[in-house]
Amino acid sequence: MGTCMHNAVLRLENLTKRYGSVLAVDHLNLEVPPGQIFSLLGPNGAGKTTTLEMTEGLRPPDDGHVYLGNVDVIRHPAVARLRFGVQLQTSAFFELLTVRETLELFGNLYPGPLPVSDLITRMGLEEKAGARVEALSGGQRQRLALGVALVNDPEVVFLDEPSAGLDPQARRNLWDVILGLKAEGRTVVLTTHYMDEAEVLSDRLAIMDHGRVLDAGTPRELIERHLPAAMIELDPDVAIGADPSGIPGVLSIERRGEATVLVTERLEEALVSLVSWAGREGRELRGLRTRGATLEDVFLKLTGRSLRE
Repeated sequence: MGTCMHNAVLRLENLTKRYGSVLAVDHLNLEVPPGQIFSLLGPNGAGKTTTLEMTEGLRPPDDGHVYLGNVDVIRHPAVARLRFGVQLQTSAFFELLTVRETLELFGNLYPGPLPVSDLITRMGLEEKAGARVEALSGGQRQRLALGVALVNDPEVVFLDEPSAGLDPQARRNLWDVILGLKAEGRTVVLTTHYMDEAEVLSDRLAIMDHGRVLDAGTPRELIERHLPAAMIELDPDVAIGADPSGIPGVLSIERRGEATVLVTERLEEALVSLVSWAGREGRELRGLRTRGATLEDVFLKLTGRSLRE
């Protein structure tokens, strides 16, 4: 998927994982360029976390290779771990240690760790430096987990569902921290369930389903490749049916949550046809609005299902 990147900081080649008869990751090939935020986007069960765990050396693949620069992660995991940091989907810390003590503990596991005071400032935890972990909010715990992932000054940072379960403000605070990692020149690889998170953070992304990468590229590339179209939305109770043949210019008609969506590559013609149809049928075009295609439209086209299914 996509062009070969000779300067890729991370390469997955033919990566495969089976659980009994289930092929969780299906001969996956992927390349991540340096200094960017790269997202794995997909519904539950798509294989995102399993892919990340194999990439991090936490789960052995049944086949394939993972290269971090010129280091074979599977054959030399200890060498690779000096160059990357990991924030797991769920992090377990010693509840009675303070934030400062937790970062010092993990820093002692590496040669030349970053100064703990710098990490506390970078994560916005100055006021909680002396607080026990048990007293932290969900957002503060996630920022502590990210601080732990950075303690060895990594070149690549892996984040598995970093904002899952956070309130909107805590999520946006975490996004600022993640964007700051990119500004420092680090490469960030993250998995997410959230479409807005993928759109805000990603330089490039791969859409996964059933253990495969369906396509990869920048958000704009994916939209232009799969849906160079406009959308006409109506209220869901507008009885328009699913057959677009009577409305010239309309390619398809779908029900999506709280809207009926008409897809067109000729917006003006489709709008004129839609108004004519409404006049003939005596229908009111309630909630009529138009918009360009989004990453979520591409996701639904490629996977045929909602991100949170």
